[in-house]
Amino acid sequence: MNAAELLSHHHLKKSSARISIIRALQELETPASEPEISNKMGIHYDRTTFYRSIQTMVEAGLIRKIVVDKLVVRYALRDKPDHAHFYCDNCQQLTCLEDIHPGPYRLPAGFQTRESDVIIRGLCNSCSNHLPIETIH
Repeated sequence: MNAAELLSHHHLKKSSARISIIRALQELETPASEPEISNKMGIHYDRTTFYRSIQTMVEAGLIRKIVVDKLVVRYALRDKPDHAHFYCDNCQQLTCLEDIHPGPYRLPAGFQTRESDVIIRGLCNSCSNHLPIETIH
């Protein structure tokens, strides 16, 4: 679906900022940071509008906010089933692991899962093959 169709499907108003964010995420194809998205948005980027638009689209279920830690946040379209993500501590890339699905978890009686985020941290294949372990920060 194109950006306008995705917004309509999620009952959201079309705006140039929302359309630009969606297009940027479609072009980037991997979970992206705010600076990566803003670079793709070009003249349509305004920081306040960006965060308002992102929040609205997250709440509507169109975009997933992936929080690796308090300093690392990425965004991705919710166009695939829930899956785990791998964060490389060296190159700081976030990779979708579409074959690894979170849950279902056995929760105590009365608990209900709304969503589940699984972040696996370590070294990606490229970094683990090219860096001695003592040089990794």
